[in-house]
Amino acid sequence: MTIEGKEKVGATGEDSEGGITASYAVDDGVQLKVAYSFFGSIYDDEEKNAAWEAMQQDSLTMGPQVAAFQEEYAKKFGVKHALAVSNCTTGMHLCTQLFQLKEGDEVIITPNTFIATTLVLLKEKVTPVYADIDPKTFNIDPADIARKVTPKTKAIYVVHYGGQMCDMDPIMEIAKKHGLYVLEDCAHAHGANYKGRPAGSIGDVGVFSFHSLKNITTCGEGGMITTNRDEWEKPIEQLRCMNLTEYDPEQRDFTFGDIKMHKVVDGDYSDYWIPAHFDVADVNGYWGNNYRMNEVQAAVGRAQLRKLDMLIEKRQKNARYISEGIKDVKGVNGVYEHPDCKHAYHLYTLTVDPEIYNRDEFLRTLYREHGVQGILHYQPTYHFSGIKKLGITGHCPVAEEFFYRRETNLPMHPRLTQQELDDMVEGIRKTAEKLGG
Repeated sequence: MTIEGKEKVGATGEDSEGGITASYAVDDGVQLKVAYSFFGSIYDDEEKNAAWEAMQQDSLTMGPQVAAFQEEYAKKFGVKHALAVSNCTTGMHLCTQLFQLKEGDEVIITPNTFIATTLVLLKEKVTPVYADIDPKTFNIDPADIARKVTPKTKAIYVVHYGGQMCDMDPIMEIAKKHGLYVLEDCAHAHGANYKGRPAGSIGDVGVFSFHSLKNITTCGEGGMITTNRDEWEKPIEQLRCMNLTEYDPEQRDFTFGDIKMHKVVDGDYSDYWIPAHFDVADVNGYWGNNYRMNEVQAAVGRAQLRKLDMLIEKRQKNARYISEGIKDVKGVNGVYEHPDCKHAYHLYTLTVDPEIYNRDEFLRTLYREHGVQGILHYQPTYHFSGIKKLGITGHCPVAEEFFYRRETNLPMHPRLTQQELDDMVEGIRKTAEKLGG
């Protein structure tokens, strides 16, 4: 059973609850050759059987499958701890609480990211400060991070855009100099590395997404937090599960009114229900939520993790075929691979020279005349109406030109056929020829 993700029923932007985040299918008469798929992986009998087996368990949430997935994930990504959560956004929100960020604090982030990276700060009334991006990798620019640090800065949130990691060494140097936390938003970065170090293993924490678009997916949603800090394992567990904890073993007696319950005393008989199954305690004054992963998701995630290397190899092969096919097209640039990085190709970002092409005309011709559906990632976050309403601004001219004048993202996933790859190359070449390249 291979799920191709090409034919969607009830998945258009108009009739799906996710709207434009669930599909880019539109009824405009265009005959598509290569649609932008919202399924970024490959499912077969391994995932189907894993899900069915998990459904036979007594426990369907936070049980043995989650425990095994966490252990296998930590080993794969070279970290001491991996803790599953409901999605990447909730994981980043949890880490924002873990860092004890509060109103008046500032966090330096990229404007070239999904709104979630800013949203987790706004939920704790933390001020996002936007640093500009590198014009070749589209990742946050360490030099601009350094310029944006103030006495209010408490952390740096980096996003490994498109599957290529940020320049982490200078970022970690800045963090060390100023005593800042570093969160790696690894939503795009399964299978990526920087100087041989996997995504999510360099900063204080890494947070991954298993959304249906991502390089591996756990039934459409899911996330994972990675860290090498032993002291954070228990707080993360509490914040993802409503602050539940065990009673302090030193608390041997529990009194309620005239009822005195005897807890555990070494050598004495102990009842497992006394004084209660669990305690509830804050984490440095912060209260978590239900951010747990269920067992079916974890079982599917384990199957996906075993396929990760194969999936990334397919993405790399597809991406490099496109790049080779358009390398001589004037004013059109394929993806730049930094020599320090292994690119996982979550996205294939095509850019055009705005002195030669109008980006929207290029995208329109590629779509309407050649049936190749591109999309845009990401509008500078500080341009959204809700962010402007809060009085939050930014000055990132490279990111602004990138989004409004230079970029589009081509379909990129491991199920692309040779015909679809050839159609994309031909469409780009003919579009450039028509528009003057």
